[in-house]
Amino acid sequence: MSTQTAVDLEMLQFLNRDYINAVQAGDVGRFNELLAEDYYCSNPDGSLVDRMGFLEQTAKPVTIANLRAENVLIRFFGDIAIIHGRTSYDLPDGRQARGRYTDVWARQGNTWKTISAHVTRG
Repeated sequence: MSTQTAVDLEMLQFLNRDYINAVQAGDVGRFNELLAEDYYCSNPDGSLVDRMGFLEQTAKPVTIANLRAENVLIRFFGDIAIIHGRTSYDLPDGRQARGRYTDVWARQGNTWKTISAHVTRG
């Protein structure tokens, strides 16, 4: 692994944790920093939302608790990285639930921005 890739891997591990924390906190401000201008998200209900739609849904009250990312796999393709992960979280009634996500990140200058997300629950 090259030094640059090691630095990028560390950065994306941090950004992935930050992204998960922003989901749990409903942190629209942080997502405003993380999302590329042309970001899109495929939601678990099958809907596709653009950046503005994602920020609007993030602003709604968070109904899950203890969101955790597990089995995170980060793959690089030049200036693109794909992050696969499994999530576990608590539902409002106390039951545990799980899901998966795939996020696509693109290097933009000296930083990384997420350009796409696909989320499943089940």
